[in-house]
Amino acid sequence: MKKIQIPDKVAYIIKSLEDKGYEAYAVGGCVRDSLLGRIPGDWDITTSAAPRQVKEIFPRTIDTGIQHGTVTVMLDKEGFEVTTYRIDGEYEDSRHPKNVLFTSNLVEDLARRDFTINAMAYNPRTGIVDLYDGVGDLDKKIIRCVGTPSHRFDEDALRMMRAVRFAAQLGFDVEEHTADAISEKAGALKNISAERIAAELVKLVTSPHPAKIHLAWKLGITAVILPEYDKIVGVVQNTPNHIYTVDVHTLKAMENIAPEPVLRLAMLFHDLGKPAVKKTQYGRDIFYRHPEVSASMAKDILKRLKMDNATTDRVVRLVKWHGLKYDATPVHVRRALNRVGDDLFEDFIKVQRADVMAKSPSVIQRKLDLLEQKEAIYHQVLASGQCYCIKMLAVNGRDLIGAGITPGPLLGAVLERLTERVIDAPELNTKEQLLALALKEKDSPDIFEKKKDFFWD
Repeated sequence: MKKIQIPDKVAYIIKSLEDKGYEAYAVGGCVRDSLLGRIPGDWDITTSAAPRQVKEIFPRTIDTGIQHGTVTVMLDKEGFEVTTYRIDGEYEDSRHPKNVLFTSNLVEDLARRDFTINAMAYNPRTGIVDLYDGVGDLDKKIIRCVGTPSHRFDEDALRMMRAVRFAAQLGFDVEEHTADAISEKAGALKNISAERIAAELVKLVTSPHPAKIHLAWKLGITAVILPEYDKIVGVVQNTPNHIYTVDVHTLKAMENIAPEPVLRLAMLFHDLGKPAVKKTQYGRDIFYRHPEVSASMAKDILKRLKMDNATTDRVVRLVKWHGLKYDATPVHVRRALNRVGDDLFEDFIKVQRADVMAKSPSVIQRKLDLLEQKEAIYHQVLASGQCYCIKMLAVNGRDLIGAGITPGPLLGAVLERLTERVIDAPELNTKEQLLALALKEKDSPDIFEKKKDFFWD
């Protein structure tokens, strides 16, 4: 009998239920992860006891989802979900059963689960219950549905994304019949809420194998949830910097950056605008201003997925600025800091590094060396307190108003112009000099024009 090391509190809950005459097992992901040598994120327990009976056994419980048989048992401020064996009723919205029926039969409960690797149960006395060869599929490194795949996906369309997400998290493949059913049923994902789609997409892209997003394309999933990705597949980049198509470059860039949602999403979206702006001149492809187009697309996508505002803001800004070209000099780094924002600059460097590492091998080292120089200067600028934004000027809006500059758009424009002057010449950052400059700049005919001094990569 194969043994799994389970936490003492889980063992206590199982034994407490058994002592009252009920069956109880650890079930699902915790069993899977334990067999893989991974540390489970949480431990779920399934039992023949009804929710009312579970509540009678344990003094502190929370009715987490009691209509579906789930009660959270609290032990020393730690919660464990205990769910009654159940049979799901008819599904009517591609996501939720109309009703559930409680059962005393573990076999019936395991039969309703999504994939074989998630349909295993474990009890310290009886060992592993594995009715669908989940252990074998772990060894084969495949994701396979319990029972008939099309039925599983008719019940819950989100399972199609979960199949790819598990493949990405575990480095597995999707079994042939399961993959065929996804290709046939992918359109049903349109019935799933944006929040659920977003949650699965984030888990996929922050996995150890984010390039599995391409599997989602192959199976027809992205055509429904992220059609913008489909448009970059196979797009050739005939430029000195690139040897890969846009989609392959994107996948490599994702793999080259830390598995944080903002960073991985930024790399997924950073070149989505290239097909829309692609032009070929003199035998070379040009993607002029694609970062701005990509940023606009990223904003629309994240709004469609109902992503939170903080994530959306950071992703869109990183996509917008990812192709910014600037020299490895203090003045250019200060100007880049002004444009990108000091709150985002370190992530901006990470994004540029990931982008570079996904380009042609012939240019990578030179570009990485240049980026390293820029990063060193960035740290010098911060350490020495050099001015790169309005809030670091030796004057503020009140000072300028006191000098006779009218509040409103003109005041803001003058402050921005003073910032540009100080970025170019830090020695000007004294109150006396800036007030004198302000009085001259306010009458400048081009005071409302933004400085345009950057090029896109």
